[in-house]
Amino acid sequence: MKISSLFAATALALSGTAFAQTSAADHAAHHPAGASAPASTTPMADGEVRKIDKEQGKVTLKHGPIASLDMPGMTMVFKVADLKMLDTLKQGDRVKFAADKVDGAITVTAIEVAK
Repeated sequence: MKISSLFAATALALSGTAFAQTSAADHAAHHPAGASAPASTTPMADGEVRKIDKEQGKVTLKHGPIASLDMPGMTMVFKVADLKMLDTLKQGDRVKFAADKVDGAITVTAIEVAK
C-alpha cells in the first residue's frame, strides 16, 4: 500500500512540474527574444530633430536626459525601429521619443511631434 501511495504522489508531483514548464513555454512564445517593452511603458524624452536620413533609417536628435537608458542630454544619431516614423518628422521639430537598446543599438522605438 505504501508503494502505490508513493507512486501516486510522485506521478502527481511530476505532472504539476510538466504543466508549469508548458505554461512558461507558452508564455515565452508571446514574447520573442530581443523584443522590447511597449513604448507606452518607456518614459518619453524631449528632443529636437537635427537631421533625418531616410536611406539609413536614422535620425539625429539633440535630446535631454533619457532616463530609461541612464543617458545625459546630448546630440546623437539614432536608428529608428520603423522607417515610417521618419515620414512625420522634419528638421527643427520638437519631439517626445522613447529609445531602447535593440539588437545592441540604441534605437528610437516611438516618436511624436511635441504639441
